[in-house]
Amino acid sequence: MSWIFLLLGVIAEAMSHVALKATDGFTKPGASALVLLGHLAAFMFLGQAMKGMPIGIVHALWAGLAIITVTLLSTVIYRQHLDLTTWFGMAFVAIGIAMISLSQGHSH
Repeated sequence: MSWIFLLLGVIAEAMSHVALKATDGFTKPGASALVLLGHLAAFMFLGQAMKGMPIGIVHALWAGLAIITVTLLSTVIYRQHLDLTTWFGMAFVAIGIAMISLSQGHSH
């Protein structure tokens, strides 16, 4: 169940960060509300995930998955294109996430 909460936290965080650009400096109420609610939801989900997983593991997975998700969403939604070096960096983040999630040092 912790994994489900972690993934929901990542989704909420990623949506919130992508919506942050649409707030135009928090001058647009709808997008601003989405950012605030997204962050609140992310922390609520992460708190639930931490009931069954170590804090450091949850935080590392959350941060890495959120970075990748935000980058992919911003590429699709805002047509922000990144260079090849950046994508290699994202691949390293993904490999690190896989290594953490496959390790025997934490419970699923």
